[in-house]
Amino acid sequence: MAVKIRLRRMGKKKSPFYRIVVADSRDKRDGRFIEEIGTYDPNQEPSAYKIDEEAAKKWLSVGAQPTDVVARLLKQAGIEK
Repeated sequence: MAVKIRLRRMGKKKSPFYRIVVADSRDKRDGRFIEEIGTYDPNQEPSAYKIDEEAAKKWLSVGAQPTDVVARLLKQAGIEK
């Protein structure tokens, strides 16, 4: 099972809001997930994000792969592998 840390789209049409979730890579983008570890709102200026640092580090340590956007957010938050 390949576990990914990725964005789950929420919000209304043309006004996206994302939750940062840990999910099996085979599940749908907005489908089933294992754990929610943060949020990301690109509509604000500057874009706002909040990440549970302990949960993110735990999942990265067990081999979860972040997507490109999530990896950038983790780097901004100062969370490294």
